[in-house]
Amino acid sequence: MFKEFKEFAMRGNVVDMAVGIIIGAAFGTIVKSLVSDVIMPPVGLLLGNVDFNNFFIVLKGVGAGSYATLAEAQAAGAVTLNYGVFINTIISFLIVAFAMFLVIKNINRLKKEEVTPPAESTTKECPHCFSTISLKAKRCAFCTSILDAE
Repeated sequence: MFKEFKEFAMRGNVVDMAVGIIIGAAFGTIVKSLVSDVIMPPVGLLLGNVDFNNFFIVLKGVGAGSYATLAEAQAAGAVTLNYGVFINTIISFLIVAFAMFLVIKNINRLKKEEVTPPAESTTKECPHCFSTISLKAKRCAFCTSILDAE
């Protein structure tokens, strides 16, 4: 059983998938930083110095009940609906999806370029019995019909 598992795990496609998952996770971390540290601050500035991470609704407050930031509300133990974090997550997803679209589009384009045109056929079909015969044939080897100069 261990030998079978080792053979399965060491197949090229399984190893490639594992590498892809690791790179994808690292890419996700980079995109999350891009969204939260580079994209959202200027967007928030354009919208009046707004931090999307601090968009939340207190569902059940504890203590004073009014919290300036999400971190304060969570530290106080308040139950919150964090729609600002959700907005950041949606933007991160869109960036990752667009980046993956570009990568896959370029890979498909490269695959199309690598395709070689099919070689010219050296056979034809007999019009009488529909068998495959040589292009040079004057008579069908299967039904012995005389072939016209086609």
